[in-house]
Amino acid sequence: MAFANPLHYFWVFKTKRANLYYLIFVAILCSLCYLVGIWSHSSTAVIPSSFSGVSCSDQSLNSTFVSSVSVVTLDFSAHHQAPDPSPTAARVNYIPPCEAKFSEYTPCEDAVRSLKFDRNMLVYRERHCPEPREVLKCRVPAPYGYKAPFRWPESRDSVWFANVPHKHLTVEKKNQNWVRFQRDRFRFPGGGTMFPNGADAYIDDIGKLINLKDGSIRTAIDTGCGVASWGAYLLSRNIIAVSFAPRDTHEAQVQFALERGVPALIGVLASIRLPYPSRAFDMAHCSRCLIPWGQHDGRYLIEVDRILRPGGYWILSGPPINWENHWRGWERTPEDLKAEQTGIENVARSLCWKKIKQKNDISIWQKPTNHVHCKMNRRVFKFPQFCPAQDPDKAWYTKMENCITPLPNVSNIKQVAGGELANWPERLTSIPPRIRRGTLKGITAETFTENTELWRKRVAYYKTIDHQLGERGRYRNLLDMNSYLGGFSAALVVDDPVWVMNIVPVEAEVNTLGVIYERGLIGTYQNWCEAMSTYPRTYDFIHADSVFSLYKDRCDTEDILLEMDRILRPEGSAIFRDDVDYLVKIKSILDAMQWDSRIVDHENGPLEREKILVAVKQYWTAPAPNQNQQGTKSVS
Repeated sequence: MAFANPLHYFWVFKTKRANLYYLIFVAILCSLCYLVGIWSHSSTAVIPSSFSGVSCSDQSLNSTFVSSVSVVTLDFSAHHQAPDPSPTAARVNYIPPCEAKFSEYTPCEDAVRSLKFDRNMLVYRERHCPEPREVLKCRVPAPYGYKAPFRWPESRDSVWFANVPHKHLTVEKKNQNWVRFQRDRFRFPGGGTMFPNGADAYIDDIGKLINLKDGSIRTAIDTGCGVASWGAYLLSRNIIAVSFAPRDTHEAQVQFALERGVPALIGVLASIRLPYPSRAFDMAHCSRCLIPWGQHDGRYLIEVDRILRPGGYWILSGPPINWENHWRGWERTPEDLKAEQTGIENVARSLCWKKIKQKNDISIWQKPTNHVHCKMNRRVFKFPQFCPAQDPDKAWYTKMENCITPLPNVSNIKQVAGGELANWPERLTSIPPRIRRGTLKGITAETFTENTELWRKRVAYYKTIDHQLGERGRYRNLLDMNSYLGGFSAALVVDDPVWVMNIVPVEAEVNTLGVIYERGLIGTYQNWCEAMSTYPRTYDFIHADSVFSLYKDRCDTEDILLEMDRILRPEGSAIFRDDVDYLVKIKSILDAMQWDSRIVDHENGPLEREKILVAVKQYWTAPAPNQNQQGTKSVS
């Protein structure tokens, strides 16, 4: 067994003690250096605690130390201050909901306000918007129990009762098959006053008189539309109709149409032009719409003539057509009905329309393809004369005139005035005649082609950043607030089951709405400083391209956003495209409106100043009738 050497343990012990002394010495030396450094570089009178023991007899030493340092008073107040923002400029943290009674608020078609205006020619049913001081600064609620609408095509036939809680039409039109109430929903059998066998059969009857299948008829307008069953069933034939009716005793006609997923607006033929350009529609329709066509010097038919394209059709069914077989049921005298029909025939003839068919309850007239003969026969028809120089596309608060809107000149009698349109769907991408003829300043065929391709790429990008837009069938009713040439709509309507209401703002530099109609799309004029002529919750999706830079000096951004909130459905989304500075401001207001939103890069990358803001309106409704809270959130 081996034993350790005792000298080894002694040597290890001695070495460790020497290392300990060395470490202690180094620590003391470093501490002294540190204290000396603090004392020599200090700008304040730091008196060590050891000086507290100096006696009063050592005053000379104390005074010498204090005088060797300077006393500095520290100032912690801010030296650079900006003034507080004014109350109007301060950020709004929360925009409250409106009261439940405003759930169907239509600012410019308010029934109470309308009573102040003239009843002659239904002026009181036209647009009459609130004064700035009357504009609501709150979010219009959905009715309690509101549900996401049925998806198209199921929505054509079914609407939730909670979304449009009005049973008036189910009683008034009970025998006419307009709408029926069943448990928690309305059913739309497709009937109408003049088509008891359904809109489909009625359209088939029209199709036997004019060609509805070859794509030559694409755009239509339905005056006094009811619940828009005619327009709803035309869609399966690739014909898109703008349906309109006033907000009158037939409560919620247009609202029913929109819930069904059918294009519609609140409107009336009264004293101002309809908000559409000249030569817009291939076909106009009136089925017992109760418009006095032969009165007021034929002014309403003159307006229809303005918006019909050359060679377009006007279809009339109901009084006085086929009065010989219906006069008893209409509770009118044969003499009265005959006089009404004679008046209509005379006005149509004075407009140079040709009556091409009358079969049973349907009559069809056709507008001439040019005005060569019509101008010649003004010696026979002293009234109406052709309008003097005017803008035939101007139609925002523009008074109707008792004169014929002249068609563009032609070089021979067989030529179509303004240029011939391609049939649908080629019409969508063909160069529109207005552009081909060079009538729009700064817009060429190359501009149109490039714009079409640009929006095809942009919409493809949109679908990657908004999954709801990318989900086929998720959206039905779409709104484009600043459409230009309709490229956004054109990129969607062929492959997606949607329709788009294209808006050309009246402040736009170039009036391009006529081009949009020549592409086989639909739209209207609008000033976004005012409310739109539609019900709350009209649209599933809103696209706003450069809208806020266009209106930056015209009206309040918050008011435009509140209007968007009014017309967008709960859980609908919006895409804003604008300069990043505008989008930052918009996002702050959307936060106050309790929308979910995010700013993403331009499709060309992060170096572009133009950005894209994607936003989703949250689901919330008015409270239940027995509750007092201002809003009820729920999961749909």
